[in-house]
Amino acid sequence: MAERDRRTVRDLRRGNRARVLQRLYFDGPLSRQELGPATGLSSGSISNVVSELVTEGVLEEAGMVDSEGGRPRTLLRVTPTSGLLIGIDIGETRVRVELFDLSLTELGRTEHLLAQHGYDVERVVAHVRTGVADVLRDADADAASLLGIGIGVPGIVEQEASNGATGATGAIVHGQTIGWSAVPFEKLLRDAVELPPEVPLFIDNGAKTLGQAEMWFGGGRGAREAAVALIGSGVGACVVHASTPDENARSSALEWGHTTVQIRGRRCRCGSLGCLEAYAGAEALRERWQEAGGPLPADADDETALAALLAAAFPGPEGPEPDPVALSLLDDTAEYLGAAVADLINLFHPERILIGGWAGLLIGPRLLPEVRRYAGEYALRHAAARTAIEMGQLGPDAVTVGAATLPLADFLARGGSRPPVAPVRPAASARRA
Repeated sequence: MAERDRRTVRDLRRGNRARVLQRLYFDGPLSRQELGPATGLSSGSISNVVSELVTEGVLEEAGMVDSEGGRPRTLLRVTPTSGLLIGIDIGETRVRVELFDLSLTELGRTEHLLAQHGYDVERVVAHVRTGVADVLRDADADAASLLGIGIGVPGIVEQEASNGATGATGAIVHGQTIGWSAVPFEKLLRDAVELPPEVPLFIDNGAKTLGQAEMWFGGGRGAREAAVALIGSGVGACVVHASTPDENARSSALEWGHTTVQIRGRRCRCGSLGCLEAYAGAEALRERWQEAGGPLPADADDETALAALLAAAFPGPEGPEPDPVALSLLDDTAEYLGAAVADLINLFHPERILIGGWAGLLIGPRLLPEVRRYAGEYALRHAAARTAIEMGQLGPDAVTVGAATLPLADFLARGGSRPPVAPVRPAASARRA
């Protein structure tokens, strides 16, 4: 009973610290007096928690503010330099690694391009290892200051799964479209990347990390439910309910790109027919443009091809006449996207749908009016009228920023405490001995 009571007191204390930290992070700077109604904690609890966190260097003073008829009040904020975060985007064209402080100010970045279809696991792991070492070195940062590394990956992620064939534990990635089958990615990274054992790794679907970034800091902020689309070489999406960790946020990755938009349609790289990704992904747009006779070099990559397609369809006032084939192809793409957006509306009734990803950010501004029109035609009227369809606001780095929010969310939920060091398991031979 005594042990249970001690656990309860410890958990209560951590919960109080988390409530203070979360409010200061998302709404700060705030005074101690403002923290009371914002967190629901008593003035005594606020005083104790703030004192602890200031002593630990997690909180710092951020100036003074006048109060009516009383002494000026001290404002508090989360100390940006009290920890470091790394966000990694395992994309389909590059591996991007960024180092941030706690305010998510970028301190360093590096990118490693992936050759077309070059998703070799060992190569990707090597890029991550090199990228982490590079950003830490360039920022003259100590790996011991890391609160964690977040990684967004394509495909389905099984958290804390096990692979009986290898004995591996940790996140397992199933990326059918890139040739990854039950890849023990967390173990591979832990074995390859030089990190202190206390630095945790957080691996999740890239669309989910994009969604979390947009909900916390971008176009989804303030919404109770939103669907966020990631359109790159492939297509994915997530649905997020609630926007911050203290609101019991829940998110689900959706294989939206592999919903059917054309019966017996184009062959998708997943092997199925008629998937959205086979019409609206950048790789598919490149192939469709080449098939239509678009003037592209045979070795043009997805980004080059998409830029050329848009330039042909929308040459600008000083350019040649718009290419009717390019315009027709993009109008078809807008209809496929609109129909797929209508599915999100009918299934989830989100307040907002945001279009992001590097390809989505390129084509979205041109196609958004038509996507909205087609979505309105395919969706139920009442549901469609309650959903705003907008562009994401965080740019092409949103997946990386979102990946960094994975260790950040863990840090806030722990009340500013670092996770305990996981015990090192002895090798199987040592255990038998």
